Amino acid sequence: MRPAGFAAAGAISAGVTGVLVGTAAGSLSGNRMAPWIVGRAAGLSAYLLLVALVLLGLVLSHPWRSRWRRPSSATRIRGHVVLAVLVLALTVLHVVVLATDRFAGVGWWGAALPMRASYRPVPVTLGVVGAWAGLLAGVTAALAGHLPARAWWPIHKVAAVALVLAWLHGVLAGGDTYALRWIYVGTGLIVAVVALSRYAARTAGEPVEGLHR
Repeated sequence: MRPAGFAAAGAISAGVTGVLVGTAAGSLSGNRMAPWIVGRAAGLSAYLLLVALVLLGLVLSHPWRSRWRRPSSATRIRGHVVLAVLVLALTVLHVVVLATDRFAGVGWWGAALPMRASYRPVPVTLGVVGAWAGLLAGVTAALAGHLPARAWWPIHKVAAVALVLAWLHGVLAGGDTYALRWIYVGTGLIVAVVALSRYAARTAGEPVEGLHR
């Protein structure tokens, strides 16, 4: 994507994040649990957008993608980039808010390194590793135009690992209500079905093409 495209995606993500933060701050003003609520809301939003990001990535690499004329391949790729930027923005918000909340039991070390949080260290660690894996996937995608596919595409597939870790993080650290549990079950099943379709449709003679096409 051109620099103007990245600027537009960044502006959109900043605007959406600003609206979310502003709305939450206004409704939770004076509430000691406000940072915790905002952090969890940002985390859940980031997870849902990550699901959409991975689903769109599966569509982009699906052997049947040429059958789907709308939206165009260029539009799908632009949407993929915008979703990635939004996921990054909301993940940063999630991490920063909980790392700075003295009641959350996470802290900066817990938000950046495995097993350093006092609050549910294993589920938080899954989220930390998932965030770093997602960042790696994003960096490889940004380098797609400068490196051959054989160099960046296998590494980019770590996005699937990031989603699995984010799912486990959400279920174990944030799936404490009936509604949230069903959100995680439902999204997990949707991704599993689409992923199965993507790989079952691949024939032995078909190459796996990446986002560079």
